[in-house]
Amino acid sequence: MNETVAIRVGGDSPAGYDVLVGRGILESIGEQLGAQVAKVLIVHPPTVGAIATALRESLLDRFEVILAEIPDAEDAKRVEVAAFCWQIMGKTDFTRTDAVIGLGGGSATDLAGFVAATWLRGVRLVQVPTSVLGMVDAAVGGKTGINTAEGKNLVGAFYAPAAVIVDLDLLEHLPHNEILAGFAEIVKCGFIAEPEILDIIEADVDVVTDPSTPEFRRVIELSIALKARVVTEDFTESGLREILNYGHTLGHAIEHAERYRWRHGAAISVGMVFAAELARLTGSLSDAVVDRHRSILESLTLPIDYPIGRWKTLLATMQRDKKARAGMLRFIVLDDLAKPAVLIGPDESLLFAAYQEVGV
Repeated sequence: MNETVAIRVGGDSPAGYDVLVGRGILESIGEQLGAQVAKVLIVHPPTVGAIATALRESLLDRFEVILAEIPDAEDAKRVEVAAFCWQIMGKTDFTRTDAVIGLGGGSATDLAGFVAATWLRGVRLVQVPTSVLGMVDAAVGGKTGINTAEGKNLVGAFYAPAAVIVDLDLLEHLPHNEILAGFAEIVKCGFIAEPEILDIIEADVDVVTDPSTPEFRRVIELSIALKARVVTEDFTESGLREILNYGHTLGHAIEHAERYRWRHGAAISVGMVFAAELARLTGSLSDAVVDRHRSILESLTLPIDYPIGRWKTLLATMQRDKKARAGMLRFIVLDDLAKPAVLIGPDESLLFAAYQEVGV
């Protein structure tokens, strides 16, 4: 299947946009930038420098194109890096009719989105994710942000892009371990709403993690479509969108504890097992569904445990998490497969009991 699929986010609202999924579709980006744009800033990490250079060359006949190389991974999501991008935009006289392209993994698109949202209170943004995580999660939904010393994504904005281009050919040379790390967010979608994803993974993990297969494309599209539905109903995470945080409360705390040396997917994998164990202890989730978490994540070679002695540090970080409200921790748990719920203010003894099931 080589045709391009358009998945709508935001419906017919003024802020609505399409996530375009296909192969060899990066060349269509000029159409997404629009006729009014004169200057384009491509924000990218060094790992996709060759792609950024080629993209710049392809656009030069229509736009003035500037490259802004940022650090790789979470090192990009710092206020100093955002300021570097703002400085480039200021020196090149970026106006409100100019545009930013976020090219790279989730950290690059998070940073590029934040830069676009804040320059002149908002300029046109097109996201081009080059990782599995970016394609199914970070680049879709309009969440932008940077990290601080106190935690992940504590500073940011909700800002809708003009379009998201998911060109599966960009994954061609991605290391397999990066593909597997990105699958944690796909597994999350399977457990909270799309069990077909879990069935496809269990049928043949090697096939589904091969970017050239129809099975790979199917789980990508299912994950994007789920996020599109949720974001359309709840753009600013005041209700339904919170279900997308499954596994993220503990996962973000682990990332912070590891100073972001762990891949996001690895941390979220442990976080999902923790959330499943928490639901089992409250009596809402069966042993079979909890065990299915472990078996699927292990088949993807993702971690499912973390040192038991780090609990107090993790708890302190979770208590500062942006998902906490009125001083009370909130966890997305499952009442059953594809039945997410919110657990508010659980007792610390219950949390520690659940953590003991993932602690080593």
